[in-house]
Amino acid sequence: MRPLICYDLRFPVWSRDAQDTDLLLYTANWPGARRQHWNRLLPARAIENLCYVAAVNRIGTDGKGFAYTGDSQVLDFQGETLLSAGDADGVFKVVLDAAELSAYRTRFPANLDADTFEFT
Repeated sequence: MRPLICYDLRFPVWSRDAQDTDLLLYTANWPGARRQHWNRLLPARAIENLCYVAAVNRIGTDGKGFAYTGDSQVLDFQGETLLSAGDADGVFKVVLDAAELSAYRTRFPANLDADTFEFT
């Protein structure tokens, strides 16, 4: 698992992991005004990293009047929705299948063609 924050979502390089991470976990304060970006970037990170993505976002309005619409979700390695919480708050459960992920990576090893890089 690789924990990330909402801002990281906009920069694919921060989400990339040479260790074949099985799950990217985003915690967020993503405002409702940019909800469409949240819902498009999360599947992109799942697809490009061939991994599951779990994204938890706040709901409600903060002290400065910014609205947060939630849209917490879990996606599979093809960007398909496994859970969509919408504007609900609560505790949700999803079972992730490591064998299914491994089989997909074996059939489609696109991660082997990724650029290599190091942070210094």
